[in-house]
Amino acid sequence: MKVRAVLFDLDGTIYEDGVELPGASRAVAALRARGLQVGFVTNTTSRSRRHLTERLNGMGIATGPEGITTALRAGAEYLAARGHRRVAALVPPLAHEDLGEFELTAERPEAVVVGDLDDRWNFEILNTAFRQVMAGAELVALSVDRYWQHGDGLVLDSGPFVKALEYASGRSATVCGKPSAGFYRMALGTLGPWAIEDPGSVLMVGDDVWGDVRGAQEAGLKACLVRTGKYREEVFKSCGVTPDEMIDAIAELDDLF
Repeated sequence: MKVRAVLFDLDGTIYEDGVELPGASRAVAALRARGLQVGFVTNTTSRSRRHLTERLNGMGIATGPEGITTALRAGAEYLAARGHRRVAALVPPLAHEDLGEFELTAERPEAVVVGDLDDRWNFEILNTAFRQVMAGAELVALSVDRYWQHGDGLVLDSGPFVKALEYASGRSATVCGKPSAGFYRMALGTLGPWAIEDPGSVLMVGDDVWGDVRGAQEAGLKACLVRTGKYREEVFKSCGVTPDEMIDAIAELDDLF
C-alpha cells in the first residue's frame, strides 16, 4: 500500500478498556520505522487529550496532545467559531479541561454539547438538555456513534441520545467528531499541509464501519477496517460499506506495507 501516513482510531483499535490490544505498540513502531507519519483520532469524550496522551505513552506509543485529534477538541473549535461562551457540557469531568475556554453551566447555555456519559445518563439529564435546546441553545454532537465495545459486550454510545434530542426538539445537531468531513480535515492538518491537499495518501485504521471507514473515505482518505472492538461480522455484511483493506487485528497492519 502506497501511503505516507496512518491515522489510528484508539478505543477498539489500539486498546480496549484501557488495555493495549496485542501488537498495537509494535505496529505503530513498525510503521514509523518505515518512515510513515502516524496520528491518532478518537470520538472518545470521556477524557482529555492529556489523559489520552498519558495512556498511549504508558503503552510505549510515543505521542503528544498535538498528535491526537479528538471530537472534544473539534467541538471546542466549532463552539469558538460560533462565538459561544456559555456551554452545557454532557461529558465526564475528566474531559472538562479540553473545554477550559468556555463557561460550563446549566443556566441559559448558548449550546448543549452532547458527548459520552456512559452509565451516567438518566431522564433528568436528557430532559434538562431537551429543555435547554427548546429554549434556544444550539445542539452540538461530539459524535453520533451508535455503540462501543465494553468488557462484557456492546454499550450504547452518545448517538442514540443525540437522536432522541433531535426527535423531541425538532432541531438537527451539528456533528463535530467522526464521520464529519471537518473532523477529518482537522486530523489531516496534524500531519501537515500536504495531507490536506492529498488525503488519498493517508490511511485511516479503525473498528467502526461508519465513522472510521465510510467517514474517512468520504473525506478522501483510504480506510482499513480492523476486526476488533465494536466490529461485528453480521453488521458489516449489511452495512453497504467497502473498506480499502481489512485485517483481523492491528498486529497485522504492517503486512499491508
